[in-house]
Amino acid sequence: MLKIAFQMDPIAAVNVNGDSTFDIALEAFTRGHEIWVYEPKDMAMEDGKVRARASRVSAMQRVQGEHAVLEPSVVMDLSTLDVIFLRQDPPFDMAYITSTHMLEALQPGVLVVNDPAEVRNAPEKLFVTRFEGLMPPTLISSSLADIRAFFEAHGRDIVVKPLFGNGGAGVFRIRESAENLASLLELFAQVSREPLMAQAFVPDVKNGDKRVILVDGEPAGAINRVPAEGEVRANMHVGGKAVKSDLTARDLEICRIIGPELKARGLVFVGIDVIGDYLTEINVTSPTGVQELRRFSGIDVSKMLIDWVEAKRGQSA
Repeated sequence: MLKIAFQMDPIAAVNVNGDSTFDIALEAFTRGHEIWVYEPKDMAMEDGKVRARASRVSAMQRVQGEHAVLEPSVVMDLSTLDVIFLRQDPPFDMAYITSTHMLEALQPGVLVVNDPAEVRNAPEKLFVTRFEGLMPPTLISSSLADIRAFFEAHGRDIVVKPLFGNGGAGVFRIRESAENLASLLELFAQVSREPLMAQAFVPDVKNGDKRVILVDGEPAGAINRVPAEGEVRANMHVGGKAVKSDLTARDLEICRIIGPELKARGLVFVGIDVIGDYLTEINVTSPTGVQELRRFSGIDVSKMLIDWVEAKRGQSA
């Protein structure tokens, strides 16, 4: 039996039929492993030792509202764990980064999935730029002049988004006229100091934004997320619809290119976003799509992940 913790957002609020973290935890619990949960805000480091106020899960089932029974929380020395799944949602801000430093202090004694140093070093919209020829034309800049020039160079049709945003928040399509671009940049500047990402608009987005899941560098399967009418964002919480999808030759080519690097970095559970022939993001913080993939294709990523963890730790339940 392994002692496994999930560093996550509040488990009471998850959707048991959609949440990937819950699904992974349920798989581990069903196998007889000891499951703990805590939130990043409950972490502390004192004299180099990392602790958290955590709760042991005494029961789990796929029944909304009755899905997790928690024992009273206790202060736990996180070095006593075998495995920690780093699964809180972005934003990828300084609080997120601080938690990766704390988790890094637990290695190598504790297996952290995904590796916290590599999560920190692979922000989702920046990491993808390391792989030449896979992305649509892309600019990262705070300069209005740069973005205007990029707009003109790419058919006066671009997408602008926050560099460290998530879930489709703050994504704008700018086309035909950029008369509101200056105001948009001013609005972004009030929220953060980071540069923006601008990309040439990919018309294939109307056919969907494919999520491909990789486990230890190998493609497991894919779902497609189709935008709602009148939307360019395919994220499911803004109306995108998940549909069955197969891995194309181009999807497999992308996975062959990036997979060895993901594996070498200890990025075990990764979700990449593919629009048409282009890789747009590499999600390493808290990838989703596990339950949808199993419903559409019968592919069980949660089982793959717990199999991997058991093999890595040389132990099953």
